[in-house]
Amino acid sequence: MRKLSDTVARLAALRVAPAADGISRLTRLRDFGSNPGALGAHVYVPPGLPSGAALVVVLHGCTQTAAGYDMGAGWSQMADRHGFAVLFPEQQRQNNPNLCFNWFVPEHSRRESGEALSVRQMVAAVTQSHSIDPERVFVTGLSAGGAMASVMLATYPEVFAGGAIIAGLPFGCASTIPQAFDRMRGAGLPSDAELTAMVRDASDHHGPWPTISIWHGNADSTVNPSNVQAIIGQWRALHGIGTTPDRIEAVDGYPRRVWFDRAGREVIEEFSIIGMGHGTPLDSLGADGCGKSGPYMLEASISSTQHICRFWGIDGEMVEVEGDSVAARHPDAPVTAPVLPSASPASIVPPTSSALFGSPSGRSGMGDTGPTGVGKVIEDALRAAGLMR
Repeated sequence: MRKLSDTVARLAALRVAPAADGISRLTRLRDFGSNPGALGAHVYVPPGLPSGAALVVVLHGCTQTAAGYDMGAGWSQMADRHGFAVLFPEQQRQNNPNLCFNWFVPEHSRRESGEALSVRQMVAAVTQSHSIDPERVFVTGLSAGGAMASVMLATYPEVFAGGAIIAGLPFGCASTIPQAFDRMRGAGLPSDAELTAMVRDASDHHGPWPTISIWHGNADSTVNPSNVQAIIGQWRALHGIGTTPDRIEAVDGYPRRVWFDRAGREVIEEFSIIGMGHGTPLDSLGADGCGKSGPYMLEASISSTQHICRFWGIDGEMVEVEGDSVAARHPDAPVTAPVLPSASPASIVPPTSSALFGSPSGRSGMGDTGPTGVGKVIEDALRAAGLMR
């Protein structure tokens, strides 16, 4: 059993400054229900939002606030561009001194109870008051917020069309603080079958299941990247897909793995952000950039916010890369990039962080997989993006 002193030391290490400063664009949401989890709530609704718009629920990480996370990730900016509402649940210090959502506490991570029910009540209130399309409600979060997004997807799968888990953990993997830290280190994670059973047992829902977008830095020392495979394993059987991705491609210079269901719909995607630590990947400096870098809000020349919108089909556009590279596409758009059904995840030799973040040498550090292999697909995308010669 982990010593109490070790747990206290790990909690203390999480105390850092808020993610961003400035004037918030959010409005407080009041009187949304019994609120058994005693959470705060904020919303952003673009002017003139039509009825039938989508809703995105955004869950901040430890030590962060709703307003700080919005300024960092740029969700209200995306809402202005693409016409959807955003809901920001907010942890209160009396519930958790580090402002972490209590994803590892059974009271708060089961249906009709605690923080999970509070978030569900918020969704119901915003959906009704702003005539949201109930078929287009999504949830995303970072770190503890990512783990809480896993909770919401598992406990209320009928509510959410899709979710995006950034540097997070699978649902049900921990029920105590020491277990939570062990799982964050990648220790003691349940098997795929056990994780899938946890989702099945969390509600009476039998499908269809939410689509899942997973983002993780491969240099994350706070939440071990082994949690990525655990999340994929938790949802794979529910969607009836295999272990091998149906497509491996490069998007903005990073490897993306995609799994399709039997109908040809993208149901799971996974981005590995090479060289990045613990945080939300941003592209705040590009022509279409959004957000602002800060603690746990990391400039990586790729906007997870933009790509998550695209995966969910709420961006209203398709972005193509010219030449022989691949496109990050709208989920309902025709498949135009090379499909590699026999490729295994190990067949990607990812670019080094120096190639992605501007090394003077400009070398990719990529293995040669042949003129028509996965390596060439990634190299073409890097060249098109100006990140490789």
